[in-house]
Amino acid sequence: MAESAVGLLPRRRLRRMGGARNDDAMSSDYSQLPAGLPVPVDDGAADDLAGSEVPDLALPATGEGAPRLAGLAAGRLVAYVYPMTGTPGRALPHGWDDIPGARGCTPQSCAYRDALGDFKRLEATVVGISAQSPAEQAEFAAREHIPFPLLSDADLRLREALDLPTFEVEGRTLYRRLTFVAEGGRIVKVFYPVFPPDRDAGEVLAWLRAAAGSEAAR
Repeated sequence: MAESAVGLLPRRRLRRMGGARNDDAMSSDYSQLPAGLPVPVDDGAADDLAGSEVPDLALPATGEGAPRLAGLAAGRLVAYVYPMTGTPGRALPHGWDDIPGARGCTPQSCAYRDALGDFKRLEATVVGISAQSPAEQAEFAAREHIPFPLLSDADLRLREALDLPTFEVEGRTLYRRLTFVAEGGRIVKVFYPVFPPDRDAGEVLAWLRAAAGSEAAR
């Protein structure tokens, strides 16, 4: 699958949330989603993921070690894949808020943090994955008190293994936002596109609870 450039989708296919946005007043509060963000549409880039085997990749993680994805997916794994988290005092890439689905990694991660107990009750392991470096992820995890592993895929190995969608900005290749649930070593559910990002954890929890209810009724 070819990488997408910053203009991921034709402008006519975008919808904006909350009206017009003033770029000159772009929010630097990464815990909040600014008004007027372009809403990503489903371009089919993740259509073939469901049913795929989770690759046996060891990725550096916050905390300790480099867990193997296939091992985590042997149970119930929730993996949210995101572009990059912002750092206070450091400017985001130019035009970042105009890239559909790019903004919102901090509120997405914090929502998973706050709901972690609910995921544990459903016997689900949560990980975040991005193309950022281990040092960048460690700084973010410490600052935002993220208790679960953030995995660094700076070499885009998951893109090669699963054909995950990416985009480029300022010479850097980043993942487009998606979430997958895996059980028994295979992906059983994909959420794509993910918007708004801060609701992703709740939507995944709702799906897991519905799936658990269906299983119990059998």
